[in-house]
Amino acid sequence: MSAVFARAVVEVLRHEGGYVNDPNDPGGETHWGISKRSYPGLDIAALTRDEAIAIYRRDYWDRVHADELPPALALVVFDAAVNQGRYPAVLMLQEVVGARRDGVMGPETLRAAGLKPLHSVLVEYLARRAMRYAFQPTLTRFGDGWFRRLFSMHQSALESM
Repeated sequence: MSAVFARAVVEVLRHEGGYVNDPNDPGGETHWGISKRSYPGLDIAALTRDEAIAIYRRDYWDRVHADELPPALALVVFDAAVNQGRYPAVLMLQEVVGARRDGVMGPETLRAAGLKPLHSVLVEYLARRAMRYAFQPTLTRFGDGWFRRLFSMHQSALESM
């Protein structure tokens, strides 16, 4: 496990916590941030932390090619993929860096991400994440936590620069 992934997954797990089955949460039954909706074949209640980490590595970190991004950007894109979906996470990055918007983290997006000042990309990316939250129908119930998460991720990203 890379040191960058190890740090990022710890940050994500701080916000994803343990077992929850909130009927108001669109994710439904969730453990360690892994939802029954996304993984219907898993026994979510019995999911271990290590199993969740393996899922995060395979289905989120690797799928957004986070190892190919600067660590600070890898953290916020990975967190967005976990919390807001892989496709929107990549689309937001493509919008910020001026890459073709196709939702695929490929060479063009990775190259474009390296051409702009990192801090500017982080701020713009987190602003787009905030705007996506602002239009969610569950904003009044979950918004405080989402925005605390964004501020926390921004702080962690700055510390990794």
